[in-house]
Amino acid sequence: DYSKAKPAALRVIELNERKSEIDPENEGGVKLSEVAGNIEFQNVDFEYPVRKDVKVLKEFNLVCPDGKTTALVGSSGSGKSTTASLILRFYDPSAGKVLLDGHDVRSLNINWYRSLFGFVQQEPVLFDMTIGENIAYGDNSRNVPLSEIQEAAKQANIHLRILSLPQGYDT
Repeated sequence: DYSKAKPAALRVIELNERKSEIDPENEGGVKLSEVAGNIEFQNVDFEYPVRKDVKVLKEFNLVCPDGKTTALVGSSGSGKSTTASLILRFYDPSAGKVLLDGHDVRSLNINWYRSLFGFVQQEPVLFDMTIGENIAYGDNSRNVPLSEIQEAAKQANIHLRILSLPQGYDT
């Protein structure tokens, strides 16, 4: 029905034309020579740009030491996904700091910084490519050899399942 499709299409166009406050093309920023991997939130406040009246995080503090597993547990809407989005710098906090090894992540080169992480959302999106290509898509800076794709799958504990498929990594 056209009357329903038009507003939806206009909203998609509006979202597509929206510019991020964080420029993913910015080549500036520091690239650390060594990374231990300690993540820390210091008095972080956050509200989404489209809902500035709703504070998702208020004076939030968290320490995620290198080499340790940190689990965020809470009800829907409690800030778990927001915390991950702030770590990956999809957003910046409205107050406070997110630190990597003591460095404010806003001072780091955005592409270098994001290349340090692997991230799977709650609702993963697979592209119209093979399983191997989807895994390799995580490092779009080069052609990833099959051995590295398989190693990533082993670390994610999915390698044997992929091998059980009729076309394996080419599925």
